[in-house]
Amino acid sequence: MPLYAHELENLLRESFPNAQITVEGADGRHMSALVIDEGFRGMNRVQQQRTVYAALKGKMDGPEGELHALALTTRAPD
Repeated sequence: MPLYAHELENLLRESFPNAQITVEGADGRHMSALVIDEGFRGMNRVQQQRTVYAALKGKMDGPEGELHALALTTRAPD
């Protein structure tokens, strides 16, 4: 079952309610996301991205995952 952009944004919003989140992708399997959140301040990029992947609650797990690929950009606000 594909995961659509608005569903991915809602899922991310649960873990990052105050973040600026932009999700793009129309095929339900390959998307890109930008997550800008104050909670990332002091984290390196790997830590930030691990935090986001944890928020996906297994949607990318294994070959049968709902989301196949996610181009992810994370940062703290300027």
